[in-house]
Amino acid sequence: MDGLQFQLDMVRALNQQLNNKEKMYQLVCSTSQNAFLYIDFQKNKIDALGKWKGFFDFQADTPQDMGKLLDLVEDKDKSELREILFLEKSGEKNKGMECYVPSLGKWLEFECTVQYENGVPAEKVLRIRDITKFKKQNEELRYMAYYDVLTGLYNRNYFVRVLSEWIRDAQDNGEIVAVMCVDIDNFKKINDGLGLVAGDELIQTFGLFLKEFMDDRTIIAHVTDDTYYMAVKNPVGSHSIEKLFDKIVQRVNEPFYLMGGHEVSISVCAGVAEFPESAGNSLELINCSEIVMFRAKEHGPNSIRYFETPIFQDFIDNINIENKLKEAVNMNRFLLYYQPQYDSKSQKLRGVEALIRWQDDSGKMISPGVFIPIAEKSGMIVPIGTWVLEEGIRKYAAWRENYNCDMVLSLNISSIQYKRPDFVSNLLEILEKYRVNPKDIELEITESVLIDDFDQVVAKLRMLKEYGIKISLDDFGTGYSSLSYLKGLPIDTLKIDKSFIDTVIQDECTQVITESIISMVKKLGFETVAEGVETEEQYEYLKKIDCDNIQGFLLGKPMPADEIVGLLRQNSASV
Repeated sequence: MDGLQFQLDMVRALNQQLNNKEKMYQLVCSTSQNAFLYIDFQKNKIDALGKWKGFFDFQADTPQDMGKLLDLVEDKDKSELREILFLEKSGEKNKGMECYVPSLGKWLEFECTVQYENGVPAEKVLRIRDITKFKKQNEELRYMAYYDVLTGLYNRNYFVRVLSEWIRDAQDNGEIVAVMCVDIDNFKKINDGLGLVAGDELIQTFGLFLKEFMDDRTIIAHVTDDTYYMAVKNPVGSHSIEKLFDKIVQRVNEPFYLMGGHEVSISVCAGVAEFPESAGNSLELINCSEIVMFRAKEHGPNSIRYFETPIFQDFIDNINIENKLKEAVNMNRFLLYYQPQYDSKSQKLRGVEALIRWQDDSGKMISPGVFIPIAEKSGMIVPIGTWVLEEGIRKYAAWRENYNCDMVLSLNISSIQYKRPDFVSNLLEILEKYRVNPKDIELEITESVLIDDFDQVVAKLRMLKEYGIKISLDDFGTGYSSLSYLKGLPIDTLKIDKSFIDTVIQDECTQVITESIISMVKKLGFETVAEGVETEEQYEYLKKIDCDNIQGFLLGKPMPADEIVGLLRQNSASV
């Protein structure tokens, strides 16, 4: 009797334990965000647990009811889902899949686990999980990995990846792959003038236009604010680079209409490099296209250039010069030469213009026309310009003290140097350091200084004038200037460019222009300097039309400081 009671108590305890486990299991399922089907094969029983009702609008009462799930998925997924739903038929223990359910508008993950006893299916659990959010996040991450968010075009990394595959195929098949680098001209001005929002809209609009060219032979990427890459397999016929670029130019010849009523006109320049002629891999091909794109910009708006070996050699030479230039800046390997300026009538020394020279470590003189543009692009023009100011003013202070010379020191200022906020204060510090009167200094600026922010430039010119510093407008007539705005500039001197002087004797039109410039400038109260005077005929003509001062090889070439001393002695003795 006691033994029987013991067995009954054990059964009750086990049942209680099972009930507790079942309750715990149901509790876990009910708090889960998943749906479950529990199938007991021995009892032929099925229980829908968890969020089943939140997923589906039907009840699963028998194992056969699981077949209703097949009706919810797309045809391509039915076969694989059937294997999972009835996994026990294959003898497998666990299997899962992901698929889209159109009627729910969701991605679901189905995972089935089967428990066997002595090789016979005992129970099965089907877990169904909503992975829509996860899928969307993955898609977003994938999109960000491959595409530019602003334009929907490829990003640089994915472009390089696809281009590399194309080049491998082209190498195997003897084909050509062309890369065109397309850059919007002067985009910074648009961005600064209209704001970042308008700039982004322009980039997006232009990108959407380029997207129309995308097909199985053309891929396009947006890589920086104003730069796009296009790669074309077998660029012939309708896919030729010429035809693609012509279509681009046709579009940019029409204005872009932006939100806020902005109407923007743009131009582009492009550089083209081809595999295998220009480069052997994707990165080199891209670099070559960028190099010639910058060369295209030198030829004006809507220009296109194709990569050639000499261009690459020039690029390498420029890099070498840039590296040497950095060393020269650090080691102060520059020289100042000085070219005299004379009064046209009395031939009295008016002053000297300081001109930078660079002698590299091999003793070779490198022309300013070569290294100054490189210095401006690299930003090294700022320390170079500061050195010119200090060295020129230091030397002038010594001349002033030793020879009591009464003349002007002209110093050339780059637009980059001039626009620095500390330019005026640095200049005044140097003048104070060497005790030089600001009235003895003349700063020469070119017309390029004026094109970005005219009002700000003029404000700084007026500040310099208040300290007594003279201002000279150099290379007049070669850039953007017009006589109409000269009246608004606080300048003292206008320099007539050598290109006018070269033809002033032979060309009547040049004579009319030169005479008009001098006449109007004198009425405005400015002094005139003609640069590049090399013949007696030029000199006599300029003197006749009342040009104030002469500068050129006829009266004096640029010379080192020690040769200028002789002129200063002469000038001092004549006084």
